[in-house]
Amino acid sequence: MTDTNNTPGADGGDAVVSAFNAVGADYIFCSSGSEWAPVWESLARRHRDGEPAPEYLDLTHETVAVGMATGYGLVKRRPQGVLLHAAPGLLQGSMAVHGALLAGVPMVVTSSESTTYGDGPGQDPGGQWYRNLSIVGGPHQIAQPFTKWSNEAASVHTLPTMIARAAELSWRAPAGPAYLNIPLEILLEEWDGREAKPIVPPGSTHSSPEEVDPVAQLIREAVNPVIVTETAGREAGGFEALVAFAEAWNIPVVEPDSAVCGNFPRTHPLHAGSDIGPWMDEADLILLVNCRAPFYPPSRRPSKATIVVIDEVPQRPHVVYQVLFADKYLEGNVANTLRQLAKRAKDLDVAVVTARRAAQEERHADEQAAIAAVEAKAAQAEGIDPVLVAATLRRLLDGQDAIVVDETITHSRVVKRHVQTSDPDSYFYVQGGLGQGMAVALGVKLAAKERPVVLTIGDGAFTYNPVIQSYDASNAYELPLLIVVFNNRVYKSMNLNHRRFYPEGAAAETGEWLGTDLHRLPRLAQFAEPFGMHTETVDAPDALVPALERALKAVAEGTTAVVDVLVTR
Repeated sequence: MTDTNNTPGADGGDAVVSAFNAVGADYIFCSSGSEWAPVWESLARRHRDGEPAPEYLDLTHETVAVGMATGYGLVKRRPQGVLLHAAPGLLQGSMAVHGALLAGVPMVVTSSESTTYGDGPGQDPGGQWYRNLSIVGGPHQIAQPFTKWSNEAASVHTLPTMIARAAELSWRAPAGPAYLNIPLEILLEEWDGREAKPIVPPGSTHSSPEEVDPVAQLIREAVNPVIVTETAGREAGGFEALVAFAEAWNIPVVEPDSAVCGNFPRTHPLHAGSDIGPWMDEADLILLVNCRAPFYPPSRRPSKATIVVIDEVPQRPHVVYQVLFADKYLEGNVANTLRQLAKRAKDLDVAVVTARRAAQEERHADEQAAIAAVEAKAAQAEGIDPVLVAATLRRLLDGQDAIVVDETITHSRVVKRHVQTSDPDSYFYVQGGLGQGMAVALGVKLAAKERPVVLTIGDGAFTYNPVIQSYDASNAYELPLLIVVFNNRVYKSMNLNHRRFYPEGAAAETGEWLGTDLHRLPRLAQFAEPFGMHTETVDAPDALVPALERALKAVAEGTTAVVDVLVTR
């Protein structure tokens, strides 16, 4: 810490703003609470006096605040600040915080409580803490299971450095949210002006040549190797490094259904789809690149393959049960490891590599032909098939450098297979519980304002989202999205499980399917109308293209557009 001259009236609120400024946060995402008056006063003072501060976003729901920080972090990969209200606000936002943990997004989440309940000296914190808001053990205990690190700032003098420490920890592998409880009394306490030292990006760790060389030899000797990845593209440079590595060795790349971002161009001849099944018996070498859960069920082991795990933190501490069957680990920065392996693609057996490449190109051609056939069939179907929606989006988004954020369940495989994103940071799948997609998409748009952002979402997921608060944020901060609802009027995944578990049960006999019907909902696009947004409801195939074209035009002109597509399944 460095000593600075104390600003008259400086308190813990100034310490918070100073610390987020020091850690390089571009934004403070706030869902308002009565404890944050000291922070608001500090920001008002800095704005008045022309002093630096992160940009403040005033948001009206905890999921929106955390989700936007998640979306922003997916693109920018740097920790931002999130302010929630007390323990109840933390509880309300906890699903989104857990989603950020699963997505590997760094952020510093804070909330507050009272420690004196009006019985201490100084300003009265208010009776709400005594009656309603405090939780035994403090909110930092609540946050422990769904954050990377959780603690309490017990002094205004250590507060800036505690925020800096939280940011440092959140940024390092495995990246994820850190939580800090800042008691209201600390926020109101006089601060002597000692600031946190600015933090710098984490250094990188590397596997040694002695570790990389034997793996390169394993690849050289392999006849049918395969790469399986879930999150290689999440790392800076990871997408490009994986492409270079796969091309240098001519190895097929599988992105399983558990992939959470775009890792490899889906149009590339080496892209081997999303099903690892065909490789379980054929592959003699499986390279798990940033792949936390490659096999399902976890006990399903490849019959003959050697398994090499390439991951900076292969054993994820937040994963409850994880089975990798690793024979060898390469730990360290994944992009660097892939680049090192690509450089070692020498002295290859030309006949083996040529045969492998030819076989994969044939598989890829078959897959593209199958995709085309499915799309042709969908185009001729009565009603709007989900495949038609995804394929239409692909054609309309071609060449626009768009980003797709997906919060579908039933249709997630359709979206991945037929939208076919091919660029870095062009696809993200929302992690954790449903109801975060709008906020995550808004955060992505905040980080990439020059790029179109499309949210694909099911009608069930749509109803879980804080829709009004998300639309408010979109308008308030000029973040236009294209929201495409795959609306089949049912919680399809719930219904499928009921049918699968009880194929001849009472529900199958009587037709009483509980927990699934969404027909009673009004037209979903209508919720956007009070906000002056562009809305479309589409129920006929020939209306789909014109509706999406109008919506994209509205988005390009700065208005969020919601297209509610009534799909057939």
